[in-house]
This record gives sequence, structure tokens and C-alpha cells, in this order.
Amino acid sequence: MSDVAMIEVDELTKRYAGHTAIDRLCFSVARGEIVGFLGPNGAGKSTTMRILSSFMPATSGSARVAGFDVFHQPDEVRRRIGYMPENNPLHLDMRVREYLKFRAKLKGLSGAAIRERVDVVMSQCGLTEVAGRVIQHLSKGFRQRVGLADALVHEPDLIILDEPTIGLDPNQIRSVRQLIKDLAGKHTVLLSTHILPEVEMTCSRVLILNQGRILASDTTANLQRMLSDGGQVVAEIAAGTEELKACWEATPEVRQYNLSAMDGEYVRCALTPREGVDLRPLIFEVVVQRGWKLRDLARSRHSLEDVFVHLTRASKEEEAE
Repeated sequence: MSDVAMIEVDELTKRYAGHTAIDRLCFSVARGEIVGFLGPNGAGKSTTMRILSSFMPATSGSARVAGFDVFHQPDEVRRRIGYMPENNPLHLDMRVREYLKFRAKLKGLSGAAIRERVDVVMSQCGLTEVAGRVIQHLSKGFRQRVGLADALVHEPDLIILDEPTIGLDPNQIRSVRQLIKDLAGKHTVLLSTHILPEVEMTCSRVLILNQGRILASDTTANLQRMLSDGGQVVAEIAAGTEELKACWEATPEVRQYNLSAMDGEYVRCALTPREGVDLRPLIFEVVVQRGWKLRDLARSRHSLEDVFVHLTRASKEEEAE
């Protein structure tokens, strides 16, 4: 079974009255991957996660988790999934250790295994110091950790996290992010979030969903490269503006340029190349030949937010045509 993908989705569709929530989705997630699941509100992310967790039936298509069919083998699927929904449904009147022991028992653990796993996940999620506290008296950050410990307590193969850092402060976000990164390899993680820098720092791959369809599935680096507009390069050069203008106008590899004065004698040159050209070696050679001083030379990089906006806007425009 080890060579079987952790998630396999084929032509998965969910329709409600007059509305298609997801439309013939096809994707797979390998074992040990941390995959970001992105999309605007109403894109179909939560619907997909509920179907994968066997909480909701699909209209058509198929989905398998660890080789088990989510519709025909739901008990096998649930044993292998830890699911933390967006609105973390905790028993607020219970103490942390008591709650986690209760949840472990519901998930099929017994006796010494319950005590062992509860101790492990409390340590893993930084809950040991609050083990005896009532959950309703905990901060939002600690409640999120309790929800994550709940998802982990039965050692699932697949962990599905829906907005795990929503409402947390920057320190709490950093703590939960590190916790998720530490799960890679031993667990597979499907992470839905609106915090795009979170995905860049945590996930090995991204699925972008809009209006129930997959728009992109790739690494963040490849998606950013796709949007790089031919690989625009920014160089900070100590030279006269007129000299630089004449140089770039006489360089056939430069399709477009923009110059702006910086501190002292330096000028910022934003250079767009002809298709398929990497300007960096050429710029370095020009600077050396002319005896100019070069302070910085880098290819401009689009953020994941730029990619997300570009893809979802393009999809919306296509729908409107």
C-alpha cells in the first residue's frame, strides 16, 4: 500500500439544488506531502474536504484515501484521517487531558494506548502546561492547539486542516505553522487557508480551486515562475541615467526598461527581456565592461498572492464571456 497515493480524486462532483459546488475535480496527493488548498470563499474547498472525510456524499465521481473508497469504505477512511474543521467544535466544559482521552476512545484507542497517545500529542502541540485546565478558559491559540491534538491523537495517515490559524496572533500562527511543518513525511497534510504567505512557508505544493474547478496544481516556485512575465530583472547600478538609457535601448535582448533614481549615484533598472532570455549574465557583463558599480541584481519574484489573484481573476473573466 505504501506506493498508493494518499488522496486520489477523479471526476468528483457535488451538486445542490441549482448549484454546482465542485465540478469534475481530478487531483492526487502523495504520501508525506503538505499541500495547500486555496480558493476564494465559495470555491468548493470545504465541500471537497468534507467529502474526503466521509462526512458528505458526492453527486458523482470517486475519491480514495490511502487506497480506500470514501463512499464504500467510510470506516476505513475515517480511521486514517484527522480532520480539524474551521469552526473547531470542542467540548468547552471539559479539561484538556479529559477531552483528548475522550476523543481518543471515540477513535478506537483503549487502555494504555490512550494515555500514551494523549501524552504524546499534548507534548507535540505544547499543551502539557494546560492539561488540567477547562477548555473554555483557554486562549484562542491554545484552543486551536487542542483541535490539532484531537486531529492527531489516533496517529492518522492524512490530516485535513481547514483554516487552522484563523484568529490567531502572529506568535501563535508561527507556533502552529512550525507544528504543521513538523508533520511532513510521517503524515500527509491537506491545508486550507486564506493566509497565502502561510502556504508559501509551509506547503510543498499548491492546489488552487475556483468556482468548483482546479485552476492550478504545482509548487509555489513553478506557479510564480509562470507569472514572471518573461523573468523581469532588477539591477541597481551606479551610472548616469542617459548612459543607462542608451545602453538598454541598444541591447536587443531588453524588450522594455524602466529607470528610477535611488540614493546617491545609484539607479534602479527594471528590465523586461525578450521571451526566453535570462538577462542577469548579460547585465553583469555590461557592468564589468563599462566599469560601472553594481549593487544588486535579482530576478523579480511574484508572490503567491499575485498568482492567486491572476488565476482567479482570469477564471472569472472567462466565465463572464
